[in-house]
Amino acid sequence: MRKVILTMNENYKYNIIKKLVDTNGNKLNASLKLNCSIRHINRLIKKYKDEGKMAFVHGNRNRTPAHTFSDEVKSFVIDMYIQKYYDFNFTHFQEKLMEDHNINVSVNTIKKWLIQVNIISPKARRSTRRHLKNLLKTQHDSTKNKNIKQQLENKMREVDYPEAHPRKPRKTYFGEQLLMDASEHQWFGIKKAHLHAAIDDATGKVVGAYFDTQETLNGYYQVLNQILITEGIPYAIQTDRRTIFTYKKDTSIEKEDTYTNFGYACQTLGIDLSSTSVSQHQGRVERLFQTLQSRLIAEMRLEGITTIEDANNFLSTYLIKHNRQFSLHLNSNKSVFETQPTKAKINQILSKYDERVIDSGHSIRYKTKTYLPLNKFGDTVYLRPKTRVMVIESFDNQLFISLDEQLYAVEHIPIRSSLSPTFDQVPEKKKKKPYIPPMEHPWKQDSYMRYATKQKHRNLGAHV
Repeated sequence: MRKVILTMNENYKYNIIKKLVDTNGNKLNASLKLNCSIRHINRLIKKYKDEGKMAFVHGNRNRTPAHTFSDEVKSFVIDMYIQKYYDFNFTHFQEKLMEDHNINVSVNTIKKWLIQVNIISPKARRSTRRHLKNLLKTQHDSTKNKNIKQQLENKMREVDYPEAHPRKPRKTYFGEQLLMDASEHQWFGIKKAHLHAAIDDATGKVVGAYFDTQETLNGYYQVLNQILITEGIPYAIQTDRRTIFTYKKDTSIEKEDTYTNFGYACQTLGIDLSSTSVSQHQGRVERLFQTLQSRLIAEMRLEGITTIEDANNFLSTYLIKHNRQFSLHLNSNKSVFETQPTKAKINQILSKYDERVIDSGHSIRYKTKTYLPLNKFGDTVYLRPKTRVMVIESFDNQLFISLDEQLYAVEHIPIRSSLSPTFDQVPEKKKKKPYIPPMEHPWKQDSYMRYATKQKHRNLGAHV
């Protein structure tokens, strides 16, 4: 006869019913001990008399639950994570399983399966990391194989918990303050790149992002251009104290920040620009980069993206999905963005300004090239040597020279002509009149110089 093994509770119930039947005891007393009705006691007595000890074995013992996943599904999920989705966090991995493979597994189930093979999420919490570290230490102490011990030691070093940023209250209104920063990382390909991004403090919405090879003024201008086109003019922007935003000179008397080209663009738009060197004050944008390093890199790897151009194109569609999932949608949230300026106005405001001196050849040098000023008829203008002028590079990369109240176009003068008029057949070209936009406030030399001289510790001889 097959031996019947009962659990502690089942054995307790069996002993009470057996004693009740053997001694013809009190059913009321038995019902109080088992916390059930006398009617149920009668059922247990009948089952005991018919089946004996087997009557107390739970009916679901050794039966697979209806919602249990098969071993094939479990193996498939583990293999997919190891081979394809190894850099995804578990929540992101669960979303991809549903989107691409139509497998609906909870995050907790994925976590349980993967921790069995010593895998934790890149975004695992401290308690999870500590739990895995203890498991690895137990395995390390119980094995004598040196290679396995070394592998387990390397794995234990990988689960160290990263530092997190403390929380702070959000702003009240959408557009009240944007946090702007850049992150250097190996986002795609084999070289590091810089992701410039801006996030709204009130809603957590990413309002602009752009990849560049370095942290550049162009990268931040591209982000600001996206903000102006899609949302409008924000009330305030907070950045870190990069020289792109501020020129800082420490003295024994005072320590002040002086704002550069980006600051002049913000002043023209009426944006309150501030900077901080404390990373905790930029916690929300720092946290954004952690999320993007966990998700965006993995998504771009799956898409086979290896160039900045492809990465920037991918950003435009990815951010829509990111904001839908992570930004707050508050019905009571009010936008304080001002009306979007026109593209022509944006092109004019997001310009780069630099001082140059007219040389003896009536030309200027800018980015290793030589240029001559032209008037609106396309004729060369011979400005007096040693005259200080302001070179303007517009957002669409057109160059102009501003002097007093006059704006000039420029003509590039190559070091050597590509064709010789004596020995080569030079095709005749009809001279086109250059387009010189009407002079506006931001492009006036006096306007920019007044702004520059108001900045503390401003060195007017230095490039800005």
